[in-house]
Amino acid sequence: MAIIDSSGRVVILLLSAFVLFGCEEWKPAEVTKEKGKEMEIEVTSPAFGEGEMIPAEYTADGRNISPPIEWTAGPEGTKSFALINDDPDAPMGTWVHWVVYNIPADVTSLEENVLPEETLANGAMQGTTDFGRIGYGGPAPPSGTHRYFFKVYALDTMLDLPTGATKSQVESAMDGHILAEGQLVGKYSRR
Repeated sequence: MAIIDSSGRVVILLLSAFVLFGCEEWKPAEVTKEKGKEMEIEVTSPAFGEGEMIPAEYTADGRNISPPIEWTAGPEGTKSFALINDDPDAPMGTWVHWVVYNIPADVTSLEENVLPEETLANGAMQGTTDFGRIGYGGPAPPSGTHRYFFKVYALDTMLDLPTGATKSQVESAMDGHILAEGQLVGKYSRR
């Protein structure tokens, strides 16, 4: 709708702008998603579901091998993934069970029984856990049921870290580079 004012100029009402461009044009949440701020990665495992008990073979009571972990692709601009597995219920504070970083962007899973090698065949690097060694260390809670978080991060860079980096070093290097993230939580109890 246009109105001609006293000087003969055409004035377009704000209402007509909404009609012309459509109210759907303004979507701040969509913009945020495009930048990866709200995007989530779905993390799953064929060995256990969200909130389920982790089978004993993936714990210190069994074969103490890493479970298979899978995740959805990262958003556009993903250069690498990082995985951190920790237990926030440990008596002396959060206990780190597994750190893997510089996982190539086209890789969306880690197979069962990833060997404790500094560099994996796909080029990913493994960090040092709170067990003081490289590679996965399975759940071994002293008492009660503990939660084990498998967190996956899509990053816009490869991390400039040597093999054997700690969780805190990886988190520090990831700061400002996380495009999306997700997690799977498993539980374990020695009964």
